[in-house]
Amino acid sequence: MKKVNFLTTVFLTTLLFVSCSDDDDAPGAVNEEEVITTLTATLTPDGGGTAITIQTRDLDGDGPNAPEVTVSGDLMAGVTYNGSLVLLNETESPAENITNEVEEESLEHQFFFTAGGGLDVTTAYANFDTAGDPLGTEFTLTAGAASSGTLTFTLRHEPTKPNTGLGDAGGETDIAATFNVTVQ
Repeated sequence: MKKVNFLTTVFLTTLLFVSCSDDDDAPGAVNEEEVITTLTATLTPDGGGTAITIQTRDLDGDGPNAPEVTVSGDLMAGVTYNGSLVLLNETESPAENITNEVEEESLEHQFFFTAGGGLDVTTAYANFDTAGDPLGTEFTLTAGAASSGTLTFTLRHEPTKPNTGLGDAGGETDIAATFNVTVQ
């Protein structure tokens, strides 16, 4: 009887060690969400001229302070602007340029541009992901007739691609920033 109990104990101990081995596959790498404190859009008139800078900067994130929002000037009616976006994480020193990461992970990101409140502007993508779908860190913006309203830049993480716009893109919003803009 003691021999049976001893063999049972050996069998159960062996089973326990085998089932608890650490040779399982390692978990996949976790791609942490980007921390974006600052979005800067630079709009340079096609053919040259003074660039317009649009920026939101929120160094305390969801803290009590509102973001600092600046628009350096008005757009001129009938002018096409070459736009570029820069995203920074200024909680680090020196500031981390998140734009590089977004462009490296282009299949997983897309910017959307939304005009509201009567603002007469149109936008077009100027750069694309590796599958040929829009990315949007570079774009063109054409100012139509004199008007004013809002311009919103929205970066989506893991949107459905291709899509017909923000409404059916899905994914999660990494940053959305709205600016009051005037076309003269």
